[in-house]
Amino acid sequence: MEKARSDRKRLVLKIGSNTLTRETNAISRGKIEDIARQIAVLRDTYEFVIVSSGAIATARQFVHLNAMGTEITEKQALASIGQPHLMRIFQESFQELGVFTAQCLLSYSDFERKESRDNIRNTINVLTAHDYVPIINENDTVATDEIKFGDNDKLGALTAVLLNADCYMIATNTNGIYAKDSIADKSYRTIPSIDDINLMTKEIHTGISSHGTGGMASKAEAARITQNAGIETWIVNGLEDQFIQGTLSHKHTFTKIIPVYSGSKKI
Repeated sequence: MEKARSDRKRLVLKIGSNTLTRETNAISRGKIEDIARQIAVLRDTYEFVIVSSGAIATARQFVHLNAMGTEITEKQALASIGQPHLMRIFQESFQELGVFTAQCLLSYSDFERKESRDNIRNTINVLTAHDYVPIINENDTVATDEIKFGDNDKLGALTAVLLNADCYMIATNTNGIYAKDSIADKSYRTIPSIDDINLMTKEIHTGISSHGTGGMASKAEAARITQNAGIETWIVNGLEDQFIQGTLSHKHTFTKIIPVYSGSKKI
């Protein structure tokens, strides 16, 4: 029987475009199925809210636009084409395993008004109470922050704080945050835990991912938001099979960003 909300840990999972495409030029249905299988296994213990990128990458599988306007408006048009296709893949893959999904399109301005924040929280609480997995993306058709700046890292952090999550897990294409000297010599040594975001920003590589718009800099800023709210952020390798289960069981290497005060949540 489904456990009550109070008995489950709430995990906000942000999935970047590089994870969803497996660093190719097409959305990987196999990767989405892998995520669905793990959630089906874990949902009696964990309550999942997904923040997903990938709408633009999905659209590029189907269309090529010769933009009449700017690069941003072209990407907004691609997002509006790709979002329903992406949600269809999520819905089909999850439903085959008896996991139901719901789409929530948000903008950063929604977090600025108390009424909007309350509506988001109440809607998601109802969905999770009825065993639906909310899948959140920015409403790129009317907003450009994610397209310009963050690959949904900040959106995921704001969502985790709003929902009082127990953990914010960012799935990317590295084994967490690598020490800068290890990038130079290509040994790629993961920093296992971080409590000082300012020191973290000095360590990270400043490049962005090939399909996403973020990179480790945007993840650091997202982690600052959750850290100040007492929520742990885990940066994990989403390209690994069963990366959620592997991370939760500490079988996979990842970086944990520790909150700043002693009353913080543990997962």
